[in-house]
Amino acid sequence: MLTKQQGEILLRLARQQIEDHLGGETSATVPADELNDPAFLEKRGVFVTLHKRRDLRGCIGSLVAMESICDGIRRNSLSAAFHDSRFTPLTAAELPDLHVEISVLTDPQSLIYATADELTRRLRPGIDGVILKGSGNASATFLPQVWQQLPTPEQFLGHLCRKAGLADGAWRSGTLQIFIYQVQSFEEPR
Repeated sequence: MLTKQQGEILLRLARQQIEDHLGGETSATVPADELNDPAFLEKRGVFVTLHKRRDLRGCIGSLVAMESICDGIRRNSLSAAFHDSRFTPLTAAELPDLHVEISVLTDPQSLIYATADELTRRLRPGIDGVILKGSGNASATFLPQVWQQLPTPEQFLGHLCRKAGLADGAWRSGTLQIFIYQVQSFEEPR
């Protein structure tokens, strides 16, 4: 588990990456010695989520532990700001309205279920992030924070299926692979 102070350092690192990329003044410089914390070298999945005036402005991450937490924050902050295909690249004019959130993930675990009812009972709203995998390349994930907008398992899974390019009710078929994970999230003050 990361501490609140460690989370604040990672948030500053994410903002610094974005501001440095835009070439302006950096408001949140992180000294190199602050990044020497052994906890930051741990390999974990990491997501960076950006909001502009409470609207999603970018969200990119990795579900599996491919790199250190610091490297994941660096890479995903730039990807969320400048390479999320749902949005145009972030501009310097948007920085004052930008709100950064980071999520550090546990390793995904397969959720075994026999029926759609069992699946909805086993999911923990607000706690579990969900990865859904169908046939071919059909897959998608929602972080646990998405439960705030989609509070029932039926809504959550229906929208997740749609995100994966499947029919809303595909989760009821029993043929999809479901994985769950949890996150420790940190966000800038609003």
